Amino acid sequence: MSAPTGRAVPRGRAASPVAALLRVSRNRPEPVAGERCEMCATPIGEEHQHVVNLESRSLMCGCRACYLLFTDDGAQLRYRAVPDRYLRFDGLPLDARTWDELQIPVGLAFLFRNSAQDRTIAFYPGPAGATESELPLDAWSTIVEATPELAVLRPDVEALLVRRTDTGGGRGGREIAASCHLVPIDACYELVGRLRTLWRGFDGGREAHAAMDAFFEHVHARSRPAPASGGPS
Repeated sequence: MSAPTGRAVPRGRAASPVAALLRVSRNRPEPVAGERCEMCATPIGEEHQHVVNLESRSLMCGCRACYLLFTDDGAQLRYRAVPDRYLRFDGLPLDARTWDELQIPVGLAFLFRNSAQDRTIAFYPGPAGATESELPLDAWSTIVEATPELAVLRPDVEALLVRRTDTGGGRGGREIAASCHLVPIDACYELVGRLRTLWRGFDGGREAHAAMDAFFEHVHARSRPAPASGGPS
């Protein structure tokens, strides 16, 4: 019988598949725990900044170096950095009728400018997370004309956080008090995610409202008065 062709395995050298897998596993680098930049894979801390993918409208975690690449608001880029800016708008002209015209069924909403659609979008919390709706253009235009300071809102990366409280009385038996802040868009999504785990019933329930109160206290503490129309931001 003729000898089989091919190179013989030297005596003493492991040739089993198990041995080969063991060699691979010993040479494999250990996984790095913790958050990583979604652009360059650099490890980042729990507290980090975000950029918005303008095409998918998704948030991406970023290291400082990658974040700084997308801070130019005028650049025509696919990504845009989320600024860390909090402003307070006092005296927002938002009565019960105007709120009803916005067609927002709950007392809390985030409004932001979608540059791809070239219109203002509202989203509000609920048991399924964020519900999104397009604002009636006439109703929103009325608010902006009455409060031109709202024009400082940066598209895609900042939102107007509006919360209304029914106080009762007034014409038709309804009056509302409204507070309005400019906040980073990632803060809005963070709150929506938190409320999703707490939401009970139609209006959210006690725990959800306690979370809203804590969030607004945090926002108010960080906010400074919004500049007058045409003033520096």
